[in-house]
Amino acid sequence: MPQEESEPDNLHFWSFVDYAIARATQELPGVDPLAMRLVLMLHRAVNMLIYDLESSVHRPRGWSWPGFRVVFVVWLTGPVEAKKVAELSGMSRAAVSALVNTLERDGLIAKERSPHDGRALHLTLTEQGHSAISEAFLAHNAREQDWAGSLSREEQITLTELLEKLIASATRFDVRHRA
Repeated sequence: MPQEESEPDNLHFWSFVDYAIARATQELPGVDPLAMRLVLMLHRAVNMLIYDLESSVHRPRGWSWPGFRVVFVVWLTGPVEAKKVAELSGMSRAAVSALVNTLERDGLIAKERSPHDGRALHLTLTEQGHSAISEAFLAHNAREQDWAGSLSREEQITLTELLEKLIASATRFDVRHRA
């Protein structure tokens, strides 16, 4: 079997980036390999980070990553409308609604109808929810520190500034995101 055909079998999560760039630029000469590398690396790093946080911090507490995001937003902004939780967490209203039902059943979140709009739900943390997020976030932040610790303080600032610039410049074109 030719070497090129066997290469995909030897790929792993990170080596796929180089392979994908080489193949895409070979197939489509107009592809910008630097932009492709940036987005692939960013996507893979974020996925790895989220998987690590979920598996090491949140799953042991019985939460999914989306469940943590909902409780986190309610903790910091509550009482808050469910639609605002969806916006701030980057999730769909339907996903938040389903999660709120589970989190309410688990005693972490309380919901009540808005006095101004009977269709809107206001969410608050229960005492149990406040205790749970306080404990979980301390472990979450410790893991964030582990991740950030691979960079110097100056590198952390630079990367943060670059990501902020990337996000801010997204207004130049029709960026789609959950609102």
